[in-house]
Amino acid sequence: MSLSATSPAARTSWLVLVAISLCHMINDIMQSLLAAIYPLLALEFDLSFWQIGLMTFAFQVTASLLQPLVGLVTDRRPMPQSLPVGMGSTLCGLILLAYADSYGGLLMGAMLIGIGSAVFHPESSRIARLASGGKYGTAQSLFQVGGNFGSALGPLLAAFIVVPLGRPSVAAFAIMALIGMVILNRVGLWYGTLTRASAGNARLTQTHGLARNRVIWAIVVLAILTFSKNAYTASIASYYTFFLIDRFDLGIVPAQQMLFLFLAASAAGVMLGGLIGDRFGPLVVIWASIVGVLPFTLMLPYVGLGMTAILSVVIGVIIASAFPAIVVYAQTLLPGRVGLVAGIFFGFAFGMGGIAAAVLGVMADSRGIAWVYQACAFLPLLGLLTIFLPSQAALRS
Repeated sequence: MSLSATSPAARTSWLVLVAISLCHMINDIMQSLLAAIYPLLALEFDLSFWQIGLMTFAFQVTASLLQPLVGLVTDRRPMPQSLPVGMGSTLCGLILLAYADSYGGLLMGAMLIGIGSAVFHPESSRIARLASGGKYGTAQSLFQVGGNFGSALGPLLAAFIVVPLGRPSVAAFAIMALIGMVILNRVGLWYGTLTRASAGNARLTQTHGLARNRVIWAIVVLAILTFSKNAYTASIASYYTFFLIDRFDLGIVPAQQMLFLFLAASAAGVMLGGLIGDRFGPLVVIWASIVGVLPFTLMLPYVGLGMTAILSVVIGVIIASAFPAIVVYAQTLLPGRVGLVAGIFFGFAFGMGGIAAAVLGVMADSRGIAWVYQACAFLPLLGLLTIFLPSQAALRS
């Protein structure tokens, strides 16, 4: 793969964007395998819902704590070759998940996957912006859609490979991680050449006239919006298969296929959000996504199986479209801090999802799995806080 280190402002480097999106897909396949094999692990290790939630917590909070730190450090000193190292951590986590003989081993495997995610996201998000050619929303969406597509493939791969062949078959996916390490090494070379070529350029400075306190408040609001989106998504990723099995008496494979519908729709929503954001601005997408999904989340716990499948698609498309817009909007608020923004929001997404998964697991044990979805249906109401975000005109002033 030959990657040209042309100026990122000159044109969009589509090959780089496709490469980093492909690696994001591989990274998130590895991550989604963890949640997809929860029913298998629950049977083999006799796990309760709170123990499953703790595994999600171990994975996502490890990533959450490290990502902002990685982003802050790499904003000051880019580390192009950190990307294959992060993928190597994910590979080790997979091997441990495949062969662990105790719950503690499973937790350690989840944490290693979280560390890999923490290293991957800030630097790869920076590369997506560098390669965007000014199409920030489209580039961010293309980067993220690889991750969403990988998350969607995980349950299917688990259903058709891991469930029939058993937990040790998870180790076979290490081959994909090795491929990712090779591609990321090539991307790192492109990134390193570009970094050296632009080393003499002046550091980007703030391009809007917003006061520091206004920027901080806007970042807090965006973080709350990210929480509302990812807490709901965590309820789907960790417990949707259990909800479907409990409510409709589905088997594990059909339930994982239903989860695939939601995750595949989320991948489409991410791409749609970036394209619309470049055309109409990220604030429009944030409004439409987080608030617009509310009627459908309220319906989901009470409808039949067919309508549940339809709502899975609708909710996935709408709710996922917000995240690329949130990241691009935050990068506009904090220009020159691409790694820090990616670390905060990808890290916050993982962390809040992990906390939500742990809490929802406890609630599912005490109140029932159906109650979880009845309560989570109201999370999009937090989207009304979007009214406190600065207008797009204010960001351009």
